[in-house]
Amino acid sequence: MVDLSSGAAVSPGRSRHGQGSGSSNNVKKTSKKMRTRRGKRGRRRRNKKSRNNKTPPPFLPPEAEEGNIEYKLKLVNPTQYRFEHLATQLKWRLQEGRGEAVYQIGVEDNGLLVGLTEADMKASLKTLKRMAEKVGADITLLREREVDYDLDRNTRKIAEVLVRKVPDDQQFLDLRVAVLGNVDSGKSTLLGVLTQGELDNGRGRARLNLFRHLHEIQTGRTSSISFEILGFNSKGEVVNYSESRTAEEICESSSKMITFIDLAGHHKYLKTTIFGLTSYCPDFAMLVVSANTGIAGTTREHLGLAMALKVPIFIVVSKVDLCSRGTVERAVRQLEQVLKQPGCNKVPMVVSSPDDAVTAAQQFTQSTCVTPIFTLSSVSGESLDLLKVFLNILPPLSNSKEQEELMQQLTEFQVDEIYSVPDVGTVVGGTLYSGVCREGERLVVGPTDEGRFLRLKVGSIQRNRSACRVLRAGQAATLALGNFDRSLLRKVRVHLKTCMREGMVMVSPKMNPTICCQFEAAIVLLFHAKTFRRGSQVTVHVGNVRQTAIVECLHGKDELRTGERAVVRFRFIKHPEYLRLGAKLLFREGVTKGIGHVARLLPLSQYHDQNQNQNHDQNREY
Repeated sequence: MVDLSSGAAVSPGRSRHGQGSGSSNNVKKTSKKMRTRRGKRGRRRRNKKSRNNKTPPPFLPPEAEEGNIEYKLKLVNPTQYRFEHLATQLKWRLQEGRGEAVYQIGVEDNGLLVGLTEADMKASLKTLKRMAEKVGADITLLREREVDYDLDRNTRKIAEVLVRKVPDDQQFLDLRVAVLGNVDSGKSTLLGVLTQGELDNGRGRARLNLFRHLHEIQTGRTSSISFEILGFNSKGEVVNYSESRTAEEICESSSKMITFIDLAGHHKYLKTTIFGLTSYCPDFAMLVVSANTGIAGTTREHLGLAMALKVPIFIVVSKVDLCSRGTVERAVRQLEQVLKQPGCNKVPMVVSSPDDAVTAAQQFTQSTCVTPIFTLSSVSGESLDLLKVFLNILPPLSNSKEQEELMQQLTEFQVDEIYSVPDVGTVVGGTLYSGVCREGERLVVGPTDEGRFLRLKVGSIQRNRSACRVLRAGQAATLALGNFDRSLLRKVRVHLKTCMREGMVMVSPKMNPTICCQFEAAIVLLFHAKTFRRGSQVTVHVGNVRQTAIVECLHGKDELRTGERAVVRFRFIKHPEYLRLGAKLLFREGVTKGIGHVARLLPLSQYHDQNQNQNHDQNREY
């Protein structure tokens, strides 16, 4: 009997129901197998998708044509022609970084982290070392990271390598770091530990070598500006007074030099601190905060000053050995809250490992928002090495192109201090703002109290107490002036054998420097208890200029309130000054604070035309 509907034969003696039951079981088994296969395929697709979602291919920003960072997928057995090309490329990156370059090995040009096997990585690092040797540089492996975005593949690595070479026309790389913070926060002690190479005993022994005056030793508080140096050789090793007896030996052994500018923390020395920030042109600022007191005293004001002058700042939380872990974390949270406020808009980054220190150093200069935070102790040495790693890798802010543009300009040396050295004569210290200064060069110095510029000749030049024949824009140095009579310069209060010379410059005679008693500035009033109007007196800081000025007029407004902007005309009340257009300006008086930039100069001749009733003429003389 044939079932026409199903096309299946049915044996006689067996009911249709029985046949249907057996067939149904077979169909169920077949369907189950099909569902199982589909389920396995679906699970494999879902698992693969979930793996891709879990670890997507990591990326770095695409490689930039300019700058000192180079991406290389691999450097395995290059041909001689290819090797010469790679060496030339390394020279370019070193020039862009003013003697430093960072190579990312195992990374494509678009930033994809591909990674290399252990054998390829070893061969690539060997090739990079040969390249560095050819150009006279050294390499330091900063870190290795694993990249694994597919579980079916073997783990691969990328390497980050620092290449350092002192430029042929320089003695060493130089970065200036201003040290800020409230009184008793541990600034001088931290610098003593870094530069002397010995931990503190808990009673301030490490800071004794930094003090310049007896009252500083007696009180333990810095009242003047002092300088300390920390060196790193081409391999990234620390060079300080623990192995070198003199500053000259540190300079000779170092490829990179960090010059710390130790500023005062007490509020009554705030003018000195502002002068140090505006005059010495620091590249970075280090804000030291005590873990047991947190944000106190002048901490907020120092942070505001650095931000107003647009100096990149990183933070060190000191004295963690005196506090519990909870107290340290509370101080860090307090800092993070302040940095994230609308007035700061910073992104705090707590550094807790060497990998964090490397990342912080790179992101710190690439983004103005990132603010690294270190927690350390000058007594136990906890996390002190992380700060050293950060300082070693920290790149300069300006690239070679910007420095070259400054060097093409006429010579302008900003005088910050003047000394009388036996058997040498008059010596001035400061920073070369623009141009190039050589031994034997003839310049003019001024303005004097009478508004004059005087001729002089540069004798010898020293950087960090080491002889230097050529000084380039952005470098700090001392210049011997021979028998030049220092009494012709501005007379100010003398500390021992050192004088602070506010507002004096040494410039090329070709510059025809302009001095003024009045100038206009575009300002923003940060804070004022009442209103800021004509007749207000404030202390103006512009570079190394510090003098009281009167507000002559506010263009388009009768008065200013907190947060408002205006173009204001100022008049110096004592003597004329040399200013640069576009120079950053900071003024204060009591609780009044404001920032801005110089927008217009009113030369002294115009000032005399407007004030013919004055009894003396302050024209420039050469």
